[in-house]
Amino acid sequence: MALQAVIDAIRSFPGVTRKGKIHEVVDLLPTDSFKHVAAAEGEDAAAIEDGENYILFAADGIMESLVESDPYMAGYFAVLVNVNDIAAMGGRATAMVDVMSMSDEILCGRMLRGMEEGVRRFKVPIVGGHTHPDCKYHAIDISIIGTVKKGDIILSSTAEPGDDIVMVMDLDGHYPKNIPYAWVTTLDKDPKLVQRQMEAAAVVAEEHLVHSGKDMSNPGCVGTLGMMLESSCMGATVDLDKIPVPSSEKDDFIHWLLAYQGCGFVYACPPENSQRVIDIFSKVGCAGAVVGKVDDSLQLKLSMDGEEGVLFDFSKDIITGCRPKARRHRTF
Repeated sequence: MALQAVIDAIRSFPGVTRKGKIHEVVDLLPTDSFKHVAAAEGEDAAAIEDGENYILFAADGIMESLVESDPYMAGYFAVLVNVNDIAAMGGRATAMVDVMSMSDEILCGRMLRGMEEGVRRFKVPIVGGHTHPDCKYHAIDISIIGTVKKGDIILSSTAEPGDDIVMVMDLDGHYPKNIPYAWVTTLDKDPKLVQRQMEAAAVVAEEHLVHSGKDMSNPGCVGTLGMMLESSCMGATVDLDKIPVPSSEKDDFIHWLLAYQGCGFVYACPPENSQRVIDIFSKVGCAGAVVGKVDDSLQLKLSMDGEEGVLFDFSKDIITGCRPKARRHRTF
């Protein structure tokens, strides 16, 4: 498999390309003048001042195509993706609210059962929301809050040159028939293990092991790293051969790189802390490895089988266009 094929696949993947409009919305709704907003742009959740803690505040919507093809999984993923966003920031989820739009009661019922299972597995309640019972379309959107101590928060935008890049992933999963790029790892496990996996991310935060981190979402593991580097105004070199991969997926490695991980995180951390991060997640059934090194080149470079190529050059490329580190350092 040629490295260029990997680069082309990631750059053209809808999970990456559909992120490009985010900065246009962010630019219209700046938060700089709101002093209680400690972090927002480019992060998995906003951080709002609350005494010694931050309130973490996030929201996610599920695409209509998934709602109609598999309403149960749409409801379940609406919970999963939100819980992951809080965990990525080092926090613990508190509660969720939902907005449901529907025209078919049977479809709605299946979606609700998926949400019910998500609540049961992650032990985060849905405490309210809003329902549109007479729409011509189907949609589920969930918003979530969580908390984290101010000194423990993990941001996307604070990776440093010389950091190791550590990827941790649950390799025990499968792709549902109707969601070919979603690696589902949480539905067939004991809910207590699922909750311990989210708790592992909070432990990493409490032990102050990492400079930066994100959960592996729609852009896949390498695309998610790209978003972290973009936010941090950093570059990196990644050895693709070191990325953890299930034996069943080695024959379709590109597919694996593009998959949404049911439980997966990428961290930038001091080299002396990398093994501790890997060990914490190993105890909850996740494989981990140091896959690369952060630098200040503004380029995300990939290596494989002796080849090396540039995936993103952030001096001219964007994924989300959100660069909070650059905004913080800007003079007005």
